[in-house]
Formats: sequence, C-alpha cells, structure tokens
Amino acid sequence: MSVFSTILVANRGEIASRIMSSAQKMGIKCVAVYVEADKNAPYLTQADQSVKLDTNYLDADAILNAAKMTHSEAIHPGYGFLSENADFASSVEQSGLIWIGPSASAIAKMGDKLKAKAITESAGLPSLPIALTEADIDSIGFPLLIKASAGGGGKGMRIVNNAKDLADSIKITQGEAQQAFGDGTIFFESYIKKSRHIEIQILGDHHGNIIHLGERECSIQRRYQKIIEESPSPRLDSALREQLGDAAISLAKKINYQSAGTIEFLFDDETGKFWFLEMNTRLQVEHPVTEEVTGIDIVEQQLLIAGNQELNITQQDVVWDGHAIEARIYAEDPENNFLPSTGKLIANQIKPKAGIRWDSGVEAGMLIGTDFDPLLAKVIAHGSTRLDAARKLASELENTHFGGFITNVEFLVNILRHKEFILGNTTTNFIDEFSPSRSLILEDSEYRTVAITAALWLQGLNRSQAVVLENMPSGWNNARFPDQRIAFEMDGRLLEINYKSNRDGSFTVDKLQQAIVHHWSESEVDIEIDGVRTLTSVTMDGDQLLVQCLGGNKLLTIQPRFISFQEQEQQGSLISPMPGKVIELRVNKGDRVKAGDNLLMIEAMKMNHIVRANENGIVAELFVQENDQLDYGAVLMIIKSEE
Repeated sequence: MSVFSTILVANRGEIASRIMSSAQKMGIKCVAVYVEADKNAPYLTQADQSVKLDTNYLDADAILNAAKMTHSEAIHPGYGFLSENADFASSVEQSGLIWIGPSASAIAKMGDKLKAKAITESAGLPSLPIALTEADIDSIGFPLLIKASAGGGGKGMRIVNNAKDLADSIKITQGEAQQAFGDGTIFFESYIKKSRHIEIQILGDHHGNIIHLGERECSIQRRYQKIIEESPSPRLDSALREQLGDAAISLAKKINYQSAGTIEFLFDDETGKFWFLEMNTRLQVEHPVTEEVTGIDIVEQQLLIAGNQELNITQQDVVWDGHAIEARIYAEDPENNFLPSTGKLIANQIKPKAGIRWDSGVEAGMLIGTDFDPLLAKVIAHGSTRLDAARKLASELENTHFGGFITNVEFLVNILRHKEFILGNTTTNFIDEFSPSRSLILEDSEYRTVAITAALWLQGLNRSQAVVLENMPSGWNNARFPDQRIAFEMDGRLLEINYKSNRDGSFTVDKLQQAIVHHWSESEVDIEIDGVRTLTSVTMDGDQLLVQCLGGNKLLTIQPRFISFQEQEQQGSLISPMPGKVIELRVNKGDRVKAGDNLLMIEAMKMNHIVRANENGIVAELFVQENDQLDYGAVLMIIKSEE
C-alpha cells in the first residue's frame, strides 16, 4: 500500500489525465491545478478536486499552497514545467510533502547538460565534442547544434549550417531557453546528420534496485522534437540492446537514481557507435510505447517508488511483447514549416479499435490557443509486428473524425505509410531525406465528392429543421424543383455545387452526377455518388463543416460569394505566418529593407520565429508593435518594392 492517499498533479492536459488514471486505479485521490485558460479543460472533471492558480504553472509557491489547501501528501510534476526543477523538488520535500520523482540532487546533476556530460564520461559513457563559446566553434566546425544547457523536450535547440546564420540562431535559442527554463546558457555540439535517437527507460527505487525496460527509438523529429516513437527499435539487435541498457544502468547507479527516468543516446546508423545525449529525470511523453510492449504501468511504478516500496520487478521479469508505435498530434501546420496553428476543435470522435490507445487532453468545442505546448493528443498502436502496429496506427488516424483547424494528423499518416518508414530507415533526417507529403492531397474528383457530401448533408439539415413541409425538398415550390447552389472553400479551392432534387428522392448534381442519400443524421450521412456508397461523419460549427473522407478529414467553409483572401490582400503585404505575440520589432515605417532582413520576431507555444523581408523595398505601412497579439494571416506591414 502507498504511504499517501492524496496527490497533487502539478501539470495540465493529457499528462495530468494520464497520471490521475493510474493513481485513481490505485485508490489515490487526485488534485488538479489550472489557470484561467484551462478552466474548461477535460482533465479537471477527472480530478477529485481542482485549485485555480492566479499566476501560472511555474509558480512553485502557488502549487505548494494548493497542495496544503487540499491536504495533499505528495506532488507529481508530470513532464515539462517544474518536473526537472531541482529547487522545486527540494521545496516540496522541505514542505513535508513527498516528491514523486528522483532526488533533487539527481535532477541538478543531469539538468545541466554540461555537468551531465562530465558525469557520464566518468561513468564510461562516450559523449559528442562540444564548444562552450563562439570562439571555440572552430574545434567542432559546421554543421553544429546550439543547445540550451538547461533544456529538454526538444526546446532550446537549433541546427546551424554556416557562420552566416550563427548570430540570429544564438539569439533565438537563448531567448527560448530563458523563457522555457529560466536559464539562457547555451553551448555548441557536433551535429551528426545521419543518426538515430535511441533512449532507454529505467526504473530505480530507494533500495538500490535499478532496471531498464528496453529502448524506444524517437528518430523522426521536427524542430528536434519527437513526433513518432516506437519500441523496440528496428535497428537494434539483442547485443546492442544489452549494451545500451547496461550503459544506462551504469549512469543511473552513478547518481543513485530513484523513480522513472530516460537516458538518451545518439546512435550512428552505419557504425553502431553511440554517444550520450542527455538524461531526462522525469516521465517521458513517449512512455506509453514502453508500457504497451512490457505491460508495465510506469506511472504506477513511480507512485510505488515514491511510497518507498521496493521494485517488484527484476530485470529478468521484463519481457517485450510485439511492437508499439506512438504518434503525437500537434496543433501545427506542416505545410508552413510546422508553425503553430490555433482554432476550435470541431470534432473529436474517438472510437479506438483493439490495439489502439489514445492519451488525450482535448475535447470537442475546445479553443486551442498559443499559451501552451501545441501537443493535443498521443495515439499509440500495439501489434504483433512493427508492420502490424504501423498499419493500425495509420488507419486509426485516418478514420478518426478529428479536427477543425490545421493539425499534423495527415502528415503523421503519410510518414507511417511511407515505404522507407516501413523498411525501418528511420534516421533523424527522415523528413528532410524522404520528404513525406505534409498534407492530405485529393484528386479533383475527390474534392468534388467531399463538397457534394457536404452540400447534401446541409440539405438534410435544412429539411430536419423545417417547421412545415418537412418532406419537401429544400427550395421546392409548386412550379418546379429548382436547382440549389452552394459554394465552399476547401484547401484554398473554391467549389460550387449545383444540385436538383428529383421526384424519386435522388439528386442530380451539376446536371451530370447522380446522388442518393440513404440515411441522414446530425453526425453522419450515408450517401451514394455515381454508384459509390460511403458512410461519412460530418460536424458543423458556424459556417464550417468538417467532413470525413478517404484518408482523413477536410474542413470546408461555406462561402457567401467568391472572393479569395489573396484577392483582398494589398500588394506588398507581409502576413503573419502563425498566431502569436510580437516580442521584437526591428523596423519602423519608412525604413529601407533588403530581402532576407530580420523584421520582427513572433513567439507562440514556447517557440520563437523570425519574420524576414521577402523583397527589397521600403516599409510603407506598419500595423503592429511589440507585445501585440496576432492572428494567423494578420497583415504585419506593407513593403513597397523599389524595383
């Protein structure tokens, strides 16, 4: 039995929900914390109690006060925020509470990447060459990786290929590091283009027992943040697995590690050599893939360890069954360099099949902003083989009615179905090397099928809401059955659908195609178009419809008339590529700029993005200032060309 009966989860979203699920199964009550932006988040309804923070999730004093108010006996930090803050861990214990994580000493040793490298080298683990200052960069050369010393989770990292981009990259990385971790210290590390990111999950208790639960491969990344993870790695054999596992345990013993942790390695795909990257002294985002192949609840183990119980698992007890793959769904636009996306989640119809697990922090109707990390959900598939798991996961992502704004779901499917992924060629340069399609691209006829489906679903909706003459076709009068017209915008396309209701209940579309609605409801339509019948999920929100189609979902906007955004845009307009906040403005009205010049910096979801001039010219109009909040597509300035 645990020594505590109530814990406070010092986190939000899907990981807060995940922690509470295991704790509540163990009979432990859970207290949640939240800020104003999260007041309607689904994890709050799961909690036994919730406490509002007037500040933010980094306010240690507010979290400790919340724990005392609710008589919590322990705090679980999840990942991110304060999870790897040694001072916070110490404060928790000094307050008489139990810290569900490793010791503050272990966090401090591994939290500083420079200190961690020294410790790992003393434990016999190899590490990559580094430079501490710009003056020392020549010793490692380009390309190089700028890394935040206190960083983690893929944040505070940037590849620099040449000296020209170095200054701006340093500034951005330092800013992100300061904002995310409260420490702007950076260093430079050799960058190996063709490698794999492989990590070892460990568990250690307070009685000197340390085991590993095998590896996860997390090589498929964008912006150095993982998007697809799997276990086991398609590259490792039993000998390499044992070698990496032994190295991880050696390091964990060196620092007397307790709780769950992950030791990350960079693995040379050709030589089989590996180097220590970092240790994450917390629960990892991708821990579910390990749980699926081992059957071990890692959060449960964390709670038992924190309760001073001895590990009930030996290394010999760990058995790996089949293969698991996780895909992270992000609020981002893959077509727009993975910049953040915002909007309302119109549909979230999750109906997992056998072998599928969703760890989600969202629900239909939620507004997704730029306040937090863009992670929406994790989807995990378990199969008897790697191919089985990949197919299950791709199918689940394709067939789930999910969306309302731009996400990376389609991009994830395209990766999972890519022949090189299936072959296991999953090195860290996978996206750049193989260029999987970043969106769902339909044929012209398929776009029309989606538009026809939307039009006839709307026709059914109009009939269902009719007060009188419910069985009459929309727009009917006693003279004739008139043509109905509706126009949609979809993927930048304008699609006009003209349809006519026939006396037999069928429809003629654009005088060429025949359609029959076999069944209609507010959530779906069973429609036959030119002899092909499909059951399609449809969700409407205002003037938008999310329509399921072959391979995913498409968002349609009902158009009152045909005027595109681009046609309204003034010549020379510079448009915001993402929603966010202007944190730096480098130009004034009247300034001359050259193509490529850094004009301003936008921050969103803990990421900084530079907006550059796309031509030589003069800033004729300036519509923003520092600290302004921007919507996607907002006009920033007008640059009058000098050519």
